Amino acid sequence: MNISRIARRTVTRAATAAALATALGLGAVPTATAAAPAAAPHAVRTPGTDPHGGWHQDGLRLKAADNRKVDAFVARARRAERSISPQVRAVARISHAELIGFDQRLKSPDSLKRKVATWMHESPGQSVDTSLGMINDAVRYTLQWPAGKYSQGVHTAAGLLSAWGNDSTRWANTWNRTTGYKAINSAWRAPRSGQLFEVQFHTPQSKAAQLQTHKLYEEQRLPGTPPARVRELQQQQNAIFAAVPVPAGAERLTAPAHRVADPSRHRPAPDPARRLPAPAHVPVG
Repeated sequence: MNISRIARRTVTRAATAAALATALGLGAVPTATAAAPAAAPHAVRTPGTDPHGGWHQDGLRLKAADNRKVDAFVARARRAERSISPQVRAVARISHAELIGFDQRLKSPDSLKRKVATWMHESPGQSVDTSLGMINDAVRYTLQWPAGKYSQGVHTAAGLLSAWGNDSTRWANTWNRTTGYKAINSAWRAPRSGQLFEVQFHTPQSKAAQLQTHKLYEEQRLPGTPPARVRELQQQQNAIFAAVPVPAGAERLTAPAHRVADPSRHRPAPDPARRLPAPAHVPVG
């Protein structure tokens, strides 16, 4: 291996470790919520659960066996979140991001069941296991920076997530789109649990547009929405996102390079999950 490349990697690891040490000494991460979340219950029980153990809502259904598999998936995500959240909190500190909606970091069981049931409805014959394998946002976070600090913030945050052993599995940069949603949605696989989790990178303007269009998007995705209404809803969303300013350099941001295992490498940067206390569980019903 090239000596200069080894030197650059060593310097990068040292800088990451130093940044982490600094972050661990800082105060609370700026968030958009203030109340401390309560402990989550062990059992998953949602209003859509029927007496036979199945689930139904908005014209969508899951059989009892499939519903149990989704419940088990939810439980695994809750356990994995305990080690993922400290990393994301540290990333927010180092990159000077605001951590938005931290109390909603666990997707609700009903929301996950709607997603699984929708996919199974749209693709007859697709199993619940295949559908669950497609979900990367059961644990999800949003980092936000002002437009002038956005590109550097995303670059720093993504680099730290990668340096701490998370594998980038999805990177959807839609800032260069002429219509529709604008932001970066990324997905990562945690090294210890293997849990997939989502990190969205926003500006205040793009996040506001996302919130404003959420109900439009949900209606658009319902199986019974007529095609003409689907087109109308998309046009409304396009108009809202068209007003979102694009931060300088945002359309060129890419995912960190995939890490390659190398036993000769020096010790990696410390995992902040081993140093920061695990956050409290949150209600997800």
